[in-house]
Amino acid sequence: QVQLVESGGGLVKPGGSLRLSCAASKTILSIYRMGWYRQAPGKQREVVTTVTSGGSTTYADSVKGRFTISRDIAKNTMYLQMNSLKPEDTAVYYCNALSDLITYWGQGTQVTVSS
Repeated sequence: QVQLVESGGGLVKPGGSLRLSCAASKTILSIYRMGWYRQAPGKQREVVTTVTSGGSTTYADSVKGRFTISRDIAKNTMYLQMNSLKPEDTAVYYCNALSDLITYWGQGTQVTVSS
């Protein structure tokens, strides 16, 4: 079983930056794939970015060049660095992990981009 705890959301102005963190309850190198998803009001949850245990990454077209996923193996923590934020990035962001064919979710953290 994997427990995921997110932190770092908040209110930021357009063009600003935020960094989200996701702490896992087990070594993240043993987790097949981790990622960040988001869900805006009235919309379906969508994938933002993923990283495999081997370090391969994917990004949604809408965030390429602005968001960066990273990991601190020693801290069993995954990060999402978000730069040049736009109002359309406003959503609840969820940490996700796929381990032993089971999907786990964090509790979500709100990111609001508004002037």
